[in-house]
Amino acid sequence: MKHPRDDAGKSIVETVDVPRPIAEHGAIGNMRTIALVAKDCTIDYLCWPNFDSPSVFAALLDPKKGGAFELTPQIDGARRLQMYVPESNVLLTRWLGRHESAEIVDLMPVPKSDKDPSRLIRRVSVTRGEVSFKLKCWPRFDYARRKPKVSIRKGAVHFQCGDFTFRLSSSVEFKNRDGAATAHFTLKSGESCDFILDCDDQDVPKRQEVDAIIRQTAEYWQGWSKKSTYRGRWRSSVTRSALALKMLTSAEYGSIAAAGTFGLPEAPGGPRNWDYRATWIRDASFSIYALMRLGYLEEASAFGRWVTERTDRSKGDVEIMYNLDGTKVAREQSLDHLSGYGGAKPVRIGNDATDQTQLDIYGELLDSVYISNKYGGSISHENWLSVRRIVDHVCEVWRQPDAGIWEARSEPQEHLHSRLMCWVAVDRALRLAQKRSLAAPFGRWIETRNAITEDIWENFWNEEHGHFVHSKGGTQLDASMLMMPLVRFISATDPKWLATLDAISNELADDSLVMRYKWQDGLDGREGFFGACSFWFVECLARAGRLQEAEINMEKLLLFGNHLQLYAEEFDPRGEFLGNFPQALTHLALISAAFYLDGALDGKFREWRP
Repeated sequence: MKHPRDDAGKSIVETVDVPRPIAEHGAIGNMRTIALVAKDCTIDYLCWPNFDSPSVFAALLDPKKGGAFELTPQIDGARRLQMYVPESNVLLTRWLGRHESAEIVDLMPVPKSDKDPSRLIRRVSVTRGEVSFKLKCWPRFDYARRKPKVSIRKGAVHFQCGDFTFRLSSSVEFKNRDGAATAHFTLKSGESCDFILDCDDQDVPKRQEVDAIIRQTAEYWQGWSKKSTYRGRWRSSVTRSALALKMLTSAEYGSIAAAGTFGLPEAPGGPRNWDYRATWIRDASFSIYALMRLGYLEEASAFGRWVTERTDRSKGDVEIMYNLDGTKVAREQSLDHLSGYGGAKPVRIGNDATDQTQLDIYGELLDSVYISNKYGGSISHENWLSVRRIVDHVCEVWRQPDAGIWEARSEPQEHLHSRLMCWVAVDRALRLAQKRSLAAPFGRWIETRNAITEDIWENFWNEEHGHFVHSKGGTQLDASMLMMPLVRFISATDPKWLATLDAISNELADDSLVMRYKWQDGLDGREGFFGACSFWFVECLARAGRLQEAEINMEKLLLFGNHLQLYAEEFDPRGEFLGNFPQALTHLALISAAFYLDGALDGKFREWRP
């Protein structure tokens, strides 16, 4: 299939030249925040101290103004390689020259308690010959709106901005160059040097303490990885996806950030630049499902408790997204002083979608509650009363138009996916009530579930086109339809579903990559191929019994991961990354597809869902 093109025949998605492409990064984190480390060893993205705090490094979004921590071995013609210490989130970048070589280890130690300080540690080592290094650390606080005052004392650089002071400690000699700390130093084979970023109210760890911190951090992640029960043919990719999800998890709250970043565009140079440093209720069931499949019951339970707290405080209606601490997400604010990744403006923080009506969230929410109770602990009486309020609310509003799963900025419509997930909400509540012998208005709920079923078949099946359509009275497709067999609304081998699957393949897919939709969503420009939809497509093929096709598509999609097996939100036609990174939903969908397909290929898959 040819690449998608607009009416003028121009490719919808094009590659944009940027100093450090999204895919050329690894991520390190401590379950409070993450940093992105490029293959040239520049840290060009970091919000501090939390995921949703203002940035201190944002050169990824503006190379001239954003702030960065550059640390560069001076090796002519060096080959640069990047890897994680096996089954960990400790990153190793290697520079290999003909006569010399060097390594940089980057990590953020995992705090043992809420009172433990956050730190970012960089250890530079020479493994062959003699290597000189250049360092430039130039943080820019408050999303690059504030330039710090720089002072050097006691072997450390202090970057002060108001009452907050960021500190860079090391044994090298620093200089202050126009709001940046610079250094030049040389190491010989076997020598190393440590750089520690933290706040200045903490003791600087000694060399032996840093040795222990690096070892303990790697052991923490490796110990966590070994708890996975998945031993299938894609274990490496599944483990990396699980580690990415764990890194995006808030240790304090149990919530999971949708992505680690803000402002990375879904389309080059255009306005589709969103802030994903929040927890979407939509991701709840995907997260709990994926974590439980891999045996991570503790994390699934923690996220389940966080979700339950949101329902306990509602009167039936629920926000579509929350800050990681459970508070309301702020409205959008444009950072017009930033040039944007590849010129994509405006760069936004906050998210106006927080005020949208998206009825599908009730299905994802209730599915997560159902899964948690089916494979975890029993629901409490108070929690069940909250569920009842939500389902009663769904019974009242399921016919209403909404913005839909993709948060369209166009006029509300009656979306198939929203209708489908309202069905899921009522269905899962009924199943839970029956399983736990809970009191419920069974008659009303069953009547509503049946009404939604009939509505979907009567109003969203287009006889003329021979497939389901994304909106009532419409004719177009939407990849969110791939959820229909995944949530057990329709058999994965039903002829009408197979016709819809083929239509999605013909109209939205380019080989293994799948677009979300082609209909107008109220924004300029067109985006790329959506990672999660591409993995949903694989799972749908597998459930339809098309195992050879599913397997080859799975292998192709794994090639689209970056050198560290990390994924962003979308791909352009060349498979280059678009959107925020790393993206939880893409990794969740990868886990789900790998788990099902692996079992199907072995002929021993046991279905988890009802």
